[in-house]
Amino acid sequence: MAILRPDEIRKMSREERRRRLEELRAELMRLRAQAARGTLENPARIREIRRAIARILTIEREEELRGREEES
Repeated sequence: MAILRPDEIRKMSREERRRRLEELRAELMRLRAQAARGTLENPARIREIRRAIARILTIEREEELRGREEES
């Protein structure tokens, strides 16, 4: 999986972002288990996944706040 850029995330539908978020969280759990066993090949991948999750959550929050502003 390639690094997710903010503009790519913003182009996704809300459902696509949710699905991607779940995939990333599952991969992160798998990588953490590998790290605990000592079989992890690319430790930097954990950092990439964590950042991608943070980006998705940040953009979700931005859109949530933008929606509230429009209601006011």
